[in-house]
Formats: sequence, C-alpha cells, structure tokens
Amino acid sequence: MRSRGEKLAQCPGRFKAGLRQPAIPSKHCVRMGANEIRRVIIIGAGQAGGEVAQRLRQGGFEGDITLIGEEPAPPYQRPPLSKKYLSGDLDMDRLLLRPATVYSDERIALLTGTRAVWIDRANMRVRLEGGRELGFDALVLATGARPRPLPIVGADLDGVHVLRTAADVDAIRPRFVSGAKLLVIGAGYIGLEVAAVARQSGLDVTVVEAAVRPLARVTSPEVAGFFLDEHTRQGVRFVLGGQATVIKGRTHATGIVLADGTEVPADLVIAGIGVVPEVTLARQCGLTVENGIVTDARCRTDDPAIFAIGDCAGRPMAQYGNRVQRLESVHNAIEGAKLCAATILGQDQAIETPWFWSDQYDLKLQIAGLFQDYDHVAIRGDMAERAFAAFYYKERRLIAVDAVNRPGEFLGAKTLIQRGHTIAPETIIDMSRPMKDLVAAAGQ
Repeated sequence: MRSRGEKLAQCPGRFKAGLRQPAIPSKHCVRMGANEIRRVIIIGAGQAGGEVAQRLRQGGFEGDITLIGEEPAPPYQRPPLSKKYLSGDLDMDRLLLRPATVYSDERIALLTGTRAVWIDRANMRVRLEGGRELGFDALVLATGARPRPLPIVGADLDGVHVLRTAADVDAIRPRFVSGAKLLVIGAGYIGLEVAAVARQSGLDVTVVEAAVRPLARVTSPEVAGFFLDEHTRQGVRFVLGGQATVIKGRTHATGIVLADGTEVPADLVIAGIGVVPEVTLARQCGLTVENGIVTDARCRTDDPAIFAIGDCAGRPMAQYGNRVQRLESVHNAIEGAKLCAATILGQDQAIETPWFWSDQYDLKLQIAGLFQDYDHVAIRGDMAERAFAAFYYKERRLIAVDAVNRPGEFLGAKTLIQRGHTIAPETIIDMSRPMKDLVAAAGQ
C-alpha cells in the first residue's frame, strides 16, 4: 500500500497546489494542475487577503474564491491610516484597494463583517460565527495582527486609543484637533507618524518611549538620532526611558503617571507599542505557531492545504540564511500573496528583497533588507541636509539600507541585496560617484 506522500508524488499538479486529497471523488490521481483545486477560502480581508484573491483570478483560477473579513469594508490600504486618513486628506473610498464592485465582477464572494471561528482540517471545512460551514480545497490564513494592549490601569478609559483600523482612526478624529494635548505611548513607526501628523495639525504632542531612543527595534542609533532631532525641531516633546504606569481620569483620560511619579497631562492618548500576530485559528487547529504561523518559503504551513501570509505569518528569508522572519509591511503582504497564488496555481514566483517605508513630515524613509545583526553602518550623504542613506553591513556584506529622501540609494541597495552583490563601505560613502554607477560596477 502506498503512503500518502507517495500518492501525492503520483500527481505533480496536485502536489504543487498543496492538496491532500482529490477535490472530487476519483479512483486515480490525474494531472489537472490548478483545476484540482475547486474551492479557495481566504480568512482575512486585509491587504494580503485581498491581493491573493485578485492574483488567483488574474492567474487564471476559475474555481470558487471566498474572502472572509471581520471589518465592514472591503480590503483597504493601512499605511495611510496613520498619515493622510488621520489628517483627513483621504476618505474611505480612496483607501480601498479596489472598488467594491470588482469582487462581484471577478466572482469573488466577499463576506464582510464575518468572523471565522473554527477550522476542521480533517474534513477541510471552515465554520463561521453563527454556525455556517464552508468547504475548501485550499485555505489561506491572512488574519493579520492586533494591537498589543496597554498593560496598565486606565487603559480602558474613554480617550485611550490604538491605531490599526479605519474604525480606530474614526474614533480618534473628534479629539484630534488643533490645540489638543496628545500623548503617544511608543516611538515606533506608527507612533512617530502619528506625532508628525499631529504637529502638522496643530496638536501639542508628547511621546513616551520605554527605550532610550525612538525606533530602537527597527534602526540604528544614527538614524534614530536623526529622527529624534527632527521631531524635536518640529516641537514634539520626548520622554525616553519612560514607563507609563497609570492613565489618569474617571471616565475620560486626562493624563498619565510615569514610573518616577511624573504626571503628563493629555486630552487624547494613542498607544503604539507594537502588535501581536493573530494566530488563534492556526493554533486551535494544530498548525505550528512560534512568532506567527510558521510556513515554508512558498507560504505553506505544515498542512499542505493551508497557507499563511502577511502579518500573521513567518517564512524563511533566502537572503538572510533562511531564518524565519515575520515582517509587518505592505510589501510582505503583497509578496506573500504573490507566492501563495503562484503555489496554488502551480507556477514559479521570484522572491524580492524585503522593503518598507515611513513618511514623517516631508521625510520619506525607504528601507530595503533587514538590518539585524549588522556590525557596521556607512553613511552616504549629509544628515544636516535631510537627505542621506545609512548602509548596513555584516562582515563587509551589504544587508540593508535606510534611505531618507534618497530614492536612488534605496533602489540601488535593494538591487544589490537582491542580486547578492555588495559595495565596500569606504566606496559607498563617496558622493562623487553616482549610486547607479556604483551598482553597475558591483555587478561586473
């Protein structure tokens, strides 16, 4: 009797698609490629979920696609939430990844305001809140992440907010007005983007950060110091190495108390202390979960019929020793959607170097690669001119870049990392040589 693995090997098309059993009863496994998969369910209607649904259709998949999202809106962009949506420069219609009518036009069943509560792996079914069950041949978990809650007294008071969804911003806006005292807890990208928009909108802003510098987890002291100076110049006050212990107020937040007893008044508190991957369903059905749902390089979990993409998942990064990384970025959501759709369709898909960005005031920070474990940083350009790039090296190999208002350096470094090329630190800081020339020479 043949093993399950041997049976899969007899059907290359199905093995590529990651199925465990025929989609229709059959005595023999046949080479039907993507047609073996009749029903795809995607749990999570954010950027990753919306992208994989669309890419399946664009790739020629003709079966059923069901996209399940807990929010009332169709898939929308999240980066503008802490910037132009918060400032009022963008409305909800302009946030949408695609008009709502596209989903019906493309025969994608979009279930908004709907929560999946159970995955039955043995029978390949998903149960929705209310008891409805849907069968699948391939399942994609794009469940995202949820804000890390503030673990202090008073975190549940009116006027204390997180910023993850459009509804969160809608709740913040009534008090996000000129002259209001805003207290931001956490000086990561979200916290600093909110602080920048708040200052441009005339709010009085204080940022409290437990670490000794902003952006401590995501960049070098040099780049962190630049952004600290820039925000200070714009009028933001920082409390670094500060720990909020209590949020004051009876029904509405009026300020916070720090560990040293200092009180900081506030009309509005926004917490940006990170996120937690949403892995409840994955853990409940027995998938491997560490810092997120663990997948292979093609976004497959340890159940070959189930994929995981976006903020909820970690996959091996080829340019970084195949170390499993969970990345919180739009690029990672799109990259995961590309890989997942291609795998379901039995197609190949190249893997890009990770990249990210952040907009603060008139500063465009563009990041390529992962800077962790670097041992040297080389600065190209002049920080005082607010246009420079920090190149990160590990044993003289370029692994990442932070480029501020230097798109050429960002694109050049991204290309180098993608190709496995490098430029010596002492060469890359030479501003007399254009970045494109340096990149061209590195490939020779």
